[in-house]
Amino acid sequence: MDFSTWTPEYFAANEKSCSEQLSKPEVRAQIPLLNCTQLHDLRDNALVRFRGMIQDMQDPECYLERYEVRRKDDGSLLRVQGGKYHDVLVMNKNEEVVDFQAETNQYGERRSMFVISIPGYNSWAVECEQKMNLVYQPKVEDKSDELSSVKRPHGDDEEMETDQTVDKDNPFKKPMLPVEPCSKAQQASSSRSASSSESKQNVLSAEYLLNSPISERPSKACLVKLYYNYDDCTLNTLVDVVGFLSVDPALDGSTDQMDDSDDGMSEHQATNPPPSLIPRIHAISFQKLKHVNPLLEAPHESQYFNTDIWKDIQNLLTQCLFEDKVAADYLLCHLISTVYIRNEIESLGHFSLNLSNIPAEVLPDYTKGLYEIMELLLPASHYFPMTLENMNTMQFVPKKDYTTNKLTSGLLQLAPHTHLLLDETKLQTGKLESSGVEAVQSIAHLIKTQKLKYNFQFYQLEFDSDVPVLVLSEGKSMLPTNFHFPLVPDVDAIKMIEETLKAGKHFIKPKLTEMRKFLTQQRIQQFDMKNFDPEVIQNDFIEMRKESDASAEDLHSLLVLSRLLGLSRGKNSMDRECWEYAKQLEQERKTRMEMFAKRKN
Repeated sequence: MDFSTWTPEYFAANEKSCSEQLSKPEVRAQIPLLNCTQLHDLRDNALVRFRGMIQDMQDPECYLERYEVRRKDDGSLLRVQGGKYHDVLVMNKNEEVVDFQAETNQYGERRSMFVISIPGYNSWAVECEQKMNLVYQPKVEDKSDELSSVKRPHGDDEEMETDQTVDKDNPFKKPMLPVEPCSKAQQASSSRSASSSESKQNVLSAEYLLNSPISERPSKACLVKLYYNYDDCTLNTLVDVVGFLSVDPALDGSTDQMDDSDDGMSEHQATNPPPSLIPRIHAISFQKLKHVNPLLEAPHESQYFNTDIWKDIQNLLTQCLFEDKVAADYLLCHLISTVYIRNEIESLGHFSLNLSNIPAEVLPDYTKGLYEIMELLLPASHYFPMTLENMNTMQFVPKKDYTTNKLTSGLLQLAPHTHLLLDETKLQTGKLESSGVEAVQSIAHLIKTQKLKYNFQFYQLEFDSDVPVLVLSEGKSMLPTNFHFPLVPDVDAIKMIEETLKAGKHFIKPKLTEMRKFLTQQRIQQFDMKNFDPEVIQNDFIEMRKESDASAEDLHSLLVLSRLLGLSRGKNSMDRECWEYAKQLEQERKTRMEMFAKRKN
């Protein structure tokens, strides 16, 4: 299909047929993906896609959905112009004028979402996305004498004075929010700035505007304008958006002149970032994503279970974990885990794992080497060394900045299924400051509940999360993971681990595509827990309570492990084999924990 002919007006006139086309995966794949396309290769109003995570939401905004355009010299009506899917008024500024007093003018409301590309998206997934998606590069002719976009100036231009009520982004008036008082130094600085006739308002940095959770791995960002299905949009949702690109330079708020305070200007800039940095997309099609693996663009298609690939992954993990096969089973369960049921009390299905007893002689290189293997297998992941400096200085949870009315991100605001590896072996002897203690508390809360507390300064709000956490440590971690598993390394494997990790990367090269598909397929696969006889579980639990004083939490962990063992073996329902093997693994794990606890004492 030739999407270069699609315009906002064309879509508005053919919305039903266009929407039907955009619902087809093969059609969407032909639309230029903004994640891997340069902005200068695209024209304004081009049809584009963007895949990412909803990171923040702006206030609702009012816009002119329909308005009358008249001839400037005699005031005659030329046309009724549609304003939907546009940021600015569409008119020939030399010959036309908008009649803001026309009775036929119609206002609408839309929402703006701040969407960023997947934080921690690994390089292989980026490269795959680039290869699989069309990069569209239309030729644009200069048509400056035709219809052009007009932005209201902030000066005293009498001719455009009536446009005061319809700015390009005319948000509803927001309630006054309390702002932290600035210091005397800030007040003095502000005073000096205001007293200088040549001074300009401070321009917000690109880093601040892009707001990447992982600062060393910056994300791309878009402002997505949504016209419907507002309730489907929640923070941290994965989305695939198709819409019309808006990159008019007039949208840059930093170029505006405002007779306002520094705070007002900062908020104006944050709400209206440079479109060359953060383009706008007026959404005409909006889909939620179950995953971000570009190798599985059609997850609804039936997939067969590849036993060889399962064995290859299990063998790879066993070698990387010093020939500890039981540890490899737990790590594989971790890699395919997800929250599958969520209620007001708990989130079921998450599988945070602490692998401890990592031999001191393989540190400090081993933990990063193990992560590099995981990085090759997973679409999105991040390695975080828990040094004192990192724990004490980094921002971990999102925080509301009332000066700019923007939610500044933190390391833990990650997209669903982004695997976070915490390297506790990097934690040195020293003091955790109050900020470091808060960081540990935030990580612990995320691990236990798969919820993240956002800091709104005057209160906290919890938002759902689904971030699998793996903690590597020498002793038992200070973090409360679901499963603590002490490794029992093979002596010869310890000596050869560096060569083993290198050989592992070479070994999996020809099988990487199938391995990557396997891990995602098994995570999103449906699994029936209800077919298994509940009496078996009940009777076994009674015996467990007699023998080891098992708790309800132990039963929950056993059920989660059984489910993941079944999925890792290609099953779609619970059976006796899964249940018995899970009991065997849990017995081994608890035996090891007791053994290492005695050794420590």
